Amino acid sequence: MRAIEFNVSVPGFLMARSLGRVTEAAVFGRWSGLRMRERPDPGAPEPGWARLEVLGCGICGSDLGNLTYSTSPAMEPFASFPAVPGHEILARVVEVGPGVTRARPGDRVAVDPVISCTVRGFSPEASCASCREGRPGTCAIAGEDGDQGVGGGELSRGMTIGYHRDLPGGWGESMLAHESQLFPLRPGISNRAGVLIEPLSIGVHAVLNAPPPEDENVLVIGSGPIAFGTIWALRATGFRGAIVAQTKREHEERLARTFGADEVVRPGVEARQALVATGAMAYQPIIGEEVFAGGGFAQIYDCVGSESSLQQSLRFAGPRGRIVMLGCAGELRKLDLTFLWARELEIRGFVVYGREHWRGEERHTFEVTQELLLETGSPVEEMVTHVFPLEQFRTALSAAANRGRSEAVKVVLTPTDEGLPPGEELGPGPKGSGSSTK
Repeated sequence: MRAIEFNVSVPGFLMARSLGRVTEAAVFGRWSGLRMRERPDPGAPEPGWARLEVLGCGICGSDLGNLTYSTSPAMEPFASFPAVPGHEILARVVEVGPGVTRARPGDRVAVDPVISCTVRGFSPEASCASCREGRPGTCAIAGEDGDQGVGGGELSRGMTIGYHRDLPGGWGESMLAHESQLFPLRPGISNRAGVLIEPLSIGVHAVLNAPPPEDENVLVIGSGPIAFGTIWALRATGFRGAIVAQTKREHEERLARTFGADEVVRPGVEARQALVATGAMAYQPIIGEEVFAGGGFAQIYDCVGSESSLQQSLRFAGPRGRIVMLGCAGELRKLDLTFLWARELEIRGFVVYGREHWRGEERHTFEVTQELLLETGSPVEEMVTHVFPLEQFRTALSAAANRGRSEAVKVVLTPTDEGLPPGEELGPGPKGSGSSTK
């Protein structure tokens, strides 16, 4: 099968962190550790596993951070390479192994890429506390080899499909997944919405576990699918307070309003004005940036995770406010934590998804997300701005990394270059053009 493979190496790190600043060839091009390769087909699935054909897979900001070696090395022990990237996966079941009951051949499925103790082959009694609670995103043994694996050998260490040497991700034609990772798409959910189930579920998970105070001001920082998904999740779960969204570009403003933002501001002057409108008063220290007291936002969802976004969150939060961290913040060179203690702020981080308490039941976030999509009828498909065939992966990565130029929101790779029925199947833009389907 064809697949895009990435390997982590010291030369690759040095290349990306030096020449990568001046040319994309060092991070996405021929000088990088990224290659289109022919890999063995997955073969017949073992008991509890399924073989899938990929319909489409998104490019995530964490993928770009990994390819450019710009993420923190703290998570390196919880991955294994070489790997086929891609964890925002929409696929069709081709074949199931003995004992699989969650999905049947022909089913379209959203794939939960998290590798739980169950996927590693551990019994419930031997599973870690997080996995027993249905929160495998914080699995305690992700850095260990599995008890059993695909092909009879031990499953390598790793937290998710897409960063795992034994379980290829969605940037290829086919893959294997454990049945616990499969969530069939419900009728009425298009493939363009289906390929967004994973990033949308991140927002849903955070909103369900850190709901904002009703009738308070909420700020959402970010202009990607997780930020828009958070806005949508707030409205879909019934939040009626004011939502201020901070985006950078006109088309992003339109999407933020489509999904429920009351006000959209740009970073800088407009964001400051929105803060002052909450009743905040500005003061100027002898040295440094102005600070504010009074007013502020009761809850801030930081969907960027950069030094500037976290600094802003700390300064814009009101007394005893809460900052919900969804962006993959890593090593930050300079961070002033004064307001963390001076305003008695709370910071909560969330990763991926898992078992939720939802309407009196325990449901996986992917199931809740699908239910909310059908209830709201929200046009989340509009987030998919660019679709490219696998052969054009370098162009796709460039579009995802240069959103100001490309106006990309979500870039998707698909194994086929043939158009598929709109609304039912994912397909690329005009055949042979590699263009976006905006």
